[in-house]
Amino acid sequence: MSKKKYIIVESPAKAKTIKGILGPEYEVFASMGHIVDLPKSKFGVDLKNNFEPQFTVIKGKEKIVEKIKAISKEGEIFIASDMDREGEAIAWHVARLTNTLGKRNRIIFSEITPRVIKEAVKNPRKIDMNKVHAQLARRILDRIVGYSLSPVLWRNFKSNLSAGRVQSATLKLVCDREREILRFVPKKYHRVVVKFHGLEAEMITKEKTLLEEDVLKELQSIEELVVEEKTVSRKKFSPPEPFKTSSLQQEAYAKLGFSVAKTMLLAQQLYEGVETEEGHIAFITYMRTDSTRVSDYAKEDARELIEKDFGKEYIGTGKRRRTNTTNVQDAHEAIRPTNVFMTPEKASRYLNPDQRKLYELIWKRFLASQMKPSEYEETRFVLKTKDGKYRFKGSILKKIFDGYERVWQTERNVGDFPFKEGEIVKPVDVEIKELETKPKPRYTEGTLVKEMERLGIGRPSTYAATIKLLLSRKYVKKIRGYLYPTVIGSVVMDYLEKKYADIVDVSFTAEMEKELDEVEQGKKTDKGVLQDFYRTFSKVFDRNDRIAVNYPTDQKCSCGKDMVLSFGRYGFYLRCECGKSRSVKDDEVAVIENGKIFIGRKYDEDSTTDGGNIKRKRNLTEKRRKGKKSS
Repeated sequence: MSKKKYIIVESPAKAKTIKGILGPEYEVFASMGHIVDLPKSKFGVDLKNNFEPQFTVIKGKEKIVEKIKAISKEGEIFIASDMDREGEAIAWHVARLTNTLGKRNRIIFSEITPRVIKEAVKNPRKIDMNKVHAQLARRILDRIVGYSLSPVLWRNFKSNLSAGRVQSATLKLVCDREREILRFVPKKYHRVVVKFHGLEAEMITKEKTLLEEDVLKELQSIEELVVEEKTVSRKKFSPPEPFKTSSLQQEAYAKLGFSVAKTMLLAQQLYEGVETEEGHIAFITYMRTDSTRVSDYAKEDARELIEKDFGKEYIGTGKRRRTNTTNVQDAHEAIRPTNVFMTPEKASRYLNPDQRKLYELIWKRFLASQMKPSEYEETRFVLKTKDGKYRFKGSILKKIFDGYERVWQTERNVGDFPFKEGEIVKPVDVEIKELETKPKPRYTEGTLVKEMERLGIGRPSTYAATIKLLLSRKYVKKIRGYLYPTVIGSVVMDYLEKKYADIVDVSFTAEMEKELDEVEQGKKTDKGVLQDFYRTFSKVFDRNDRIAVNYPTDQKCSCGKDMVLSFGRYGFYLRCECGKSRSVKDDEVAVIENGKIFIGRKYDEDSTTDGGNIKRKRNLTEKRRKGKKSS
């Protein structure tokens, strides 16, 4: 009689889906994530013994560990935790507990479908120890920073604060952007747009500047313009690549308004499978990936659907554009539907509204990625006044072939320019606005993820958790979708920048991530990376640090003097030398610049849409109209 076969996965939802695929020959058991970790009550890393970790069973997981040990004696064990570093580490811990290290019992798959699961079970491999060592190095690095610095913050402020490698570098991005906005000096300028025949052209100027009064009068009196130049060309727009983790998080935030944490929760549900009358069905491939690769069979399915629904002329080449990302793990695929024939309409029977919205986004993006580029005729034109003193430029697109845009909607300036060179154009309107230049916008969750990816801070599995942590610690506050540093966030960052400049430096953090990638690739050892880091960190770390909160502020006392921010037994407060004081909330918006803290920064202006404060002091078009009426 053959031994019973057991597959250990991370979640019950995934267990149900796989059990439904493999049938009675296999039992599928969920570990509920990590079962072993560094201890919570002590440091758990032997710094004198080459950074040896001291693992303990996670509280509440004792019965799961006993069950795993028991079933390993009853039958054959296969370990099917996720295919990223965390999953590989979980597999390693399970293998150690079950005495199966070195055996070919590790199963990986990027989607939970019958074809892929059955193939994975037939081809188990050994645990990838390079990947395990990369995860252990990351975990120990985070323990060194967090376990060392967090108690300093607790002792000086309160117990729910923390510091961490990726967390603190990300907080620095938010604080740095707020400082840029604080320092920004707006410059006034005029923007002149002529409107005609449903088209627009903007005045060509050397730089953004305010125009003289006589120039404004001349522009207001324009009655005719001449088409100086007209060039027509063909333009193709390539389809978007299928989603990876960061682009999914950005697009779901922009189009659906989902936080990155919500996006990842919904994606996890779609990956692991949801209950239907036809059993547990998985809808998308693995959602933590930095790859845009698509398997050949998925491309073939997409081609079949595209030809059936839209016609052969819509089938694209499916070739991938080159990516600048150096840490792509190409064993992973892009995030795509497991079954492209499961359209959003069909899927809506099984999914809740939010799951359906995210699935539709993923489905459309994938299908579009396999379609032909869209084609347009682009007309660029230059208009001038009869004396040639003022010139205006514009462009317009005319759609020739919609291509991928049949599925993936894109906003484009579409219309027709019916005029020839030398022809006279009569403006319907000359719109003159006095505006101000704007600083860079504050980050949203989506744009912060984009910046983290660009700079190499964190990895697909950490973006959502990092932002969620900053919000839960009240280091960062979200107002109308934009992220602002708070009093506590700014004070903590000021301390870290002064004492641990290297540790919170963005390039240093990115270099550490690169080194972890090199451990995974077998180019570096985990112990070597840890030694190099600890050598830098131990030189500056002082567990007895006292953090003095004594910042001059932009806040005025009723007596007219500037107040100072301090910290006492009841939290932050403002005090004046006249003896008056008032409390300040931890999560009040604030930023520290040159040793001074600016509290309660304005956020109720136009910064909610573009990060700047557009002031339309006068619209000379309106003035012109009123003048004509009165005459």
